[in-house]
Amino acid sequence: MARISPIADNELQASVKLAFEKHVKEYNGRITNMKATLGHSLLAFEVYMQWYPLYREVETILGKRLAYLYAYAISKAADCPLCSTFFRKIIIDAGEKPESLVLEGTQKDIIDFGSSIAKYHGNINDHLFDNVASQYSKEDMVILIAFAGQMIATNVFNNVIETDIDEYLMDYLPH
Repeated sequence: MARISPIADNELQASVKLAFEKHVKEYNGRITNMKATLGHSLLAFEVYMQWYPLYREVETILGKRLAYLYAYAISKAADCPLCSTFFRKIIIDAGEKPESLVLEGTQKDIIDFGSSIAKYHGNINDHLFDNVASQYSKEDMVILIAFAGQMIATNVFNNVIETDIDEYLMDYLPH
């Protein structure tokens, strides 16, 4: 059970309700348990929803598949059940098994990079950083690192709150 429950519809301030509606429309998304919990603070909701434009940039840099694998690797290393299950759903729905991903060359470097950022709190070795930095521009690296930080912030929020796993994700929990 979550430490802070998602905000109830009848408790929504008009500004939060508008932000929810805009988010759903702009990103064809849903108001999940995490987002509804963030709805207790409009500012917190708006800050955390900046994940979406940052993720779009990561998709531009890495491509769709590697972007969600990067986010999954970060969430898994951060031991966030909610976020890792969200990305497990994407992986499984794309026809892959999260436990047996096939990664080629530089893809493994990106996954290791994301995992290491989360696992070692950003204190990653030079070899790993240099491998990834040799493949991407400085701007791309800043976006990849900033996204990792945003993803970790989301992981931390959900872990502290113990956000309940959304019903639509239940079939994707690891066994």
